[in-house]
This record gives sequence, C-alpha cells and structure tokens, in this order.
Amino acid sequence: MADNALTLGGAKPQADLRSPDERRQLLRFTLGTALYGVPIEQVREILQVTSMTAVPMVPGFVRGVMNLRGAVVPVFDLGQRVGLRATSIGRRTCVVIIETLSADGAAQRHGVLVDAVHEVLEVAARDVEPVPPLGTRIAPHFIAGVTRVQGQSLELLDVPRVFEESELTRLIGEHGAASAWLN
Repeated sequence: MADNALTLGGAKPQADLRSPDERRQLLRFTLGTALYGVPIEQVREILQVTSMTAVPMVPGFVRGVMNLRGAVVPVFDLGQRVGLRATSIGRRTCVVIIETLSADGAAQRHGVLVDAVHEVLEVAARDVEPVPPLGTRIAPHFIAGVTRVQGQSLELLDVPRVFEESELTRLIGEHGAASAWLN
C-alpha cells in the first residue's frame, strides 16, 4: 500500500518514477470552478451525498461523520480544507471516499465533499510539472503537481498532505478550545 502516495511530481521527486512514460490514473473533479485530480488508487468509492451527523466544536471544513457500512467515516469539505469557499450541496455534489495511511501505517478512510466528479483519466509522468511557487488557486503545499487536460490546468492534490493526521488534530483541537472558551 505504500504506492498510495502520489509519485507524479511536485511533492515527490521525479526519481521515484520508473520512467517518464509511466502512466497513472487520476480521478478528475471540481471544487468551485477549478479542476483537481487525485490518484485513483487512493479512491475507494464515490457516493451520493446522504445524511451526515454534525460534530460539535470542529472547524467548518469538518462537515460531520457518516455511516459507511457500519464504519464511522469523517466527511471533510475539501474546498474549505484547502482554503476555497464552502461546498454548497447540489445535484452533482458527491462524497469521494479516500484512503490514506496514518503515521503507524494503518489505513484511514475520509469522505471528501466535492462539487462534481467528472472522469477517470490517464496522465503520463512526463506531462506533470512541479508546483509553481505562485499562481495556484490553493496553497502550493497542498499540490503535488500540475498538468493540462483538454487544454485546462489540472492541479493534482497531495492527498497525504491535505489529510495529514497531526495537522488535522491540531486544527480541530485549536477550534475546539476556542469554541469552549467562547461558551
């Protein structure tokens, strides 16, 4: 499962690739008006938005938890998590179940709310460029690389960085402490 890390460029060195001709499949989706991609091997399933249970004293990017066949899965507003506007639930809104590895190597599942899912596509490693220091829609540390698909820019999310366990714990803890102080 160590292959779950994105190895297309940006946050991971190009030396990790077997060849520039290596092809990887990506799930392409929309947050707001921009296109993003994640490695398909990190995607477990795509679901329609159903009821979520709100969790008190958490930041706005934590939309709640959902029951996924008996397992409690946190649902994050991916747009809000990376600094964009909150996702408005509409007809095409989906919850993408993504799997990451915790610090101890255990698989963790996260539900991520996205505005729309478009397709699974293949990209050659040579077509992925490093993250530019300026001009990205979201913070560069959340991006693993950038490519072009059908003439449009596609930012590839660094999923382990977006859902880095200690950072999420810190943000949730700070918000909870601030909420308790205000009450």
